[in-house]
Amino acid sequence: MKLAATSGTLRVAALIALPAGALGSVGLTLGVGHRNDSRILVLLFAGWVLSPFIAAAWGSLSSRRWPASAQAAFHGAAVVLALGSLAAYGIAVWGDLRVKPALPFLVVPLVSWVLIAAFALVLRLRRGGMKAPGPPQA
Repeated sequence: MKLAATSGTLRVAALIALPAGALGSVGLTLGVGHRNDSRILVLLFAGWVLSPFIAAAWGSLSSRRWPASAQAAFHGAAVVLALGSLAAYGIAVWGDLRVKPALPFLVVPLVSWVLIAAFALVLRLRRGGMKAPGPPQA
């Protein structure tokens, strides 16, 4: 019962953190790109930054069928995704970095997608959804 309560608390935290992180991340993206002449490029960056949040929201909606431990892990990771993204983008905007400001806006979503894909793969393997490759069936 304790794991279910933890999962419920993390679910609520994720439901708050994901939209807040998405809005904040896109806002910071648009803030950095406001001097860029290419509106299309800025919109592409905003879509790229938003994409892991959409995937995490979809995962949160479909997680009701998962075991409680997987739900808790996913919702915890979603909170870390939101807070970590905001921190990375905030440092890119307001920090005194020697790197180009666009770099975190390219790398953070990529890393987020890799982690989301790894989580999905582990979950699928644990549930027996994937079978080891073998000879073709006749």
